[in-house]
Amino acid sequence: MNPNVRPDTMERITTPELANAFIDEQIAAIRAQVGDKKVLLALSGGVDSSVVAALLIKAIGKQLVCVHVNHGLMRKGESEDVIRVFGEQMDANLIYIDATDRYLDLLAGVSEPERKRKIIGEEFIKIFDEEAAKLEGISFLAQGTIYPDILESKGVKAHHNVGGLPEEMDMELVEPVKLLFKDEVRVVGEALGLPHHMVYRQPFPGPGLGVRCLGAITRDRLNALREADAILREEFDKNGLNHVWQYFISVPDFKSVGVKDGKRYEGWPAIIRAVNTVDAMTATIEEIPYPVLHHITDRITHEVPGINRVCLDLTPKPIGTIEWE
Repeated sequence: MNPNVRPDTMERITTPELANAFIDEQIAAIRAQVGDKKVLLALSGGVDSSVVAALLIKAIGKQLVCVHVNHGLMRKGESEDVIRVFGEQMDANLIYIDATDRYLDLLAGVSEPERKRKIIGEEFIKIFDEEAAKLEGISFLAQGTIYPDILESKGVKAHHNVGGLPEEMDMELVEPVKLLFKDEVRVVGEALGLPHHMVYRQPFPGPGLGVRCLGAITRDRLNALREADAILREEFDKNGLNHVWQYFISVPDFKSVGVKDGKRYEGWPAIIRAVNTVDAMTATIEEIPYPVLHHITDRITHEVPGINRVCLDLTPKPIGTIEWE
């Protein structure tokens, strides 16, 4: 039997009971595979890596070493959330690296989207490799590979969705959720006791806000983007719109003229994008109630320094892609 092919007889995990049975099965398999050796995991804070981390902690405790790299392009509060949930509540063996300055220095003046992606991906590999070299006795590498990754790539998911692992990392893989679909991973995550907001976190590109801070990234515009995006997410949650598949802000690298306190001033526009999809190949626009849009606009333009306009992207996919870059 091919270990990377989901058996036709495998029951879909849709209930806590089925999730708990899966967890028990994987704990036994992980312990049999790993023994008393250590496992390394790049913990991004996304759904897949978080569920794998929680499962491995339950199975082997501090034999798991989690590395979380904050590249300075996370959404507001996300790295803090990883530290709180895994470092404090689960008492994980967590290594936290704040690489914000390192990334933003490398990205200064870089406006071409693919070049930005490459810098972010390559630097993650370097940092992860540097940290791995400091550790002793690491024999296994855990990854949040899920079944759609195998179907789409016929291979191993690139960690953090931004690049491959260093070839010199000659470690055996531990991939406990590789035969699960995303909805099943979420059910398992809740059965493991992960917070609901983490288990149902929206898809987030590996380069993070780096592809939503359009053009060359500057710290002030990145900070404005992060704050505006946090307001959007807060208001969608308050108004029952968190069923939307993805909703976020992008901020372009040009300014528009505004008026404040009777004076003209320049500020950036914040662009709202909210889309729904079944397969990520096509996407439709969410119909956001106008009173909600007015309130979001009022909050962003009054609470976020540097933002003086709010725009709404009404482009479906196709013709527009999900991200602007």
